[in-house]
Amino acid sequence: MTVTDEPVRTGQRAERPSRLRLAMLVVGLLTALAAGVGIGVGATHGGQAAVDEPQYLLSALSLWEDHDLDISDELADRRFLAFHDADLPVQTAVRPDGSQLSPHDPLLPVLLAVPMGLGGWVAAKLTLAALAGVLAALLLWVAVRRFAVPPRLAVPGVALATCTAPLAVYGQQVYPELPGALAALVAVAALTAPRPTPRTLTVLALAIVALPWLSVKYAPVAAALYLVAAIGLWRAHRRRAATVLTGVLAAGGIVYLAAHKAIYGGITAYASGDQFQGSGEFGVVGFHPNYPGRSIRLLGLLVDRDFGIAAWQPAWFLVIPAFVALLAARPRHWPALAVPLLSGWATATWVALTMQGYWWPGRQLVVVLPLAVLVILVWLARARRAVVVIAAALAVAGLGYYAALVVTGYVSDTTWVLAPDDLALHWPAALLLPDDRDLTAADIVRYAAWVVVAVVAVVTALLAPRTAGRSGRAPAASRTSR
Repeated sequence: MTVTDEPVRTGQRAERPSRLRLAMLVVGLLTALAAGVGIGVGATHGGQAAVDEPQYLLSALSLWEDHDLDISDELADRRFLAFHDADLPVQTAVRPDGSQLSPHDPLLPVLLAVPMGLGGWVAAKLTLAALAGVLAALLLWVAVRRFAVPPRLAVPGVALATCTAPLAVYGQQVYPELPGALAALVAVAALTAPRPTPRTLTVLALAIVALPWLSVKYAPVAAALYLVAAIGLWRAHRRRAATVLTGVLAAGGIVYLAAHKAIYGGITAYASGDQFQGSGEFGVVGFHPNYPGRSIRLLGLLVDRDFGIAAWQPAWFLVIPAFVALLAARPRHWPALAVPLLSGWATATWVALTMQGYWWPGRQLVVVLPLAVLVILVWLARARRAVVVIAAALAVAGLGYYAALVVTGYVSDTTWVLAPDDLALHWPAALLLPDDRDLTAADIVRYAAWVVVAVVAVVTALLAPRTAGRSGRAPAASRTSR
């Protein structure tokens, strides 16, 4: 793991545990509330759950009632009418025995089985909102305890990130994104422990194993977390622990493949999907992927007019200078943030079939966005006051966007699926950002302008620490030994 035997030097007095716990409780409750209010906004005009959400809800209901993943009877009985008042798009293939399995990994339905059985779709969404609160509380703790971010910065920073899009949106959308983000954050919390113990290594292994069971698309992030842990343990002369961790995760991978082959008929859950019966399960990444063309997503995931996350929470753009500053400064535990964040971003860029679809923007990135929050906070902890003020203004603008989304959803027919195309909801950003789906000449000019803005932000971030160092300001976290 990325640890040394030296204690963490923060240069600041540790916050009283009771005060930090109180802050964690407040931030967690605010986040759960921010996510929970979104439940009242429709997913589409067809109901409160749409696209893949009904598949997860029906699978959870089947687990509660029938103790299996076969949703053929739920589909036949139209149990989805409780949350979706139109026929569902066909996703499942009818198997030789007549059963139908949703082509999605099973851990999310397992998590939602009890609330879905006892309280229906509302309870299922409230459970996800509660998990969003847990994620926010843990994120605050990791920022303060693991990365020495001052609480006066960490508390509002975490709150503004988790109470706005896309984290607040996926805090009630029935997708594996929010649980996946929580699993990744738990892994980082274990990975950055001052000293690896059997307990922290067990937590790390469980979090890594959970990621592909939530969705196979999280496997690259799980692999990145494992590599950081194994290399860190090996370099710290904990080679037996590295070997045990490798063996446990290898066994977990074998179980995953064997279980999916037995349950779904392939090595991924996609094998049970109707649309993959002719093409094969790996058609999910595209039949003729244009990887150079997909490279536009590297920046488009942030600045696309409709589906860039910075279009709805402008402060996400700060991840660019913050990440470069992280690589330049290399504070303690920096690989635990950089490597999985890069892995998740690369997956969203080149592996995902599309970044635009019938879902809320940022779906492919949510799993690593808590790590992006930490990267930004670590950078802001040593930045000049003017930079922090700009970051706060951007984040508050994002809070306004989210509030407008929720209010508009309650008083009009705006839905989570349709809102990204409503330019009035994120004006004036919509006028300044390129539309990657059209890429007209004007969009290309806008995109080029944002490339320039990103370069300027990076150069500024690289120069700023030198100025801060001359003024005698200490970095927020000690540097790792090289």
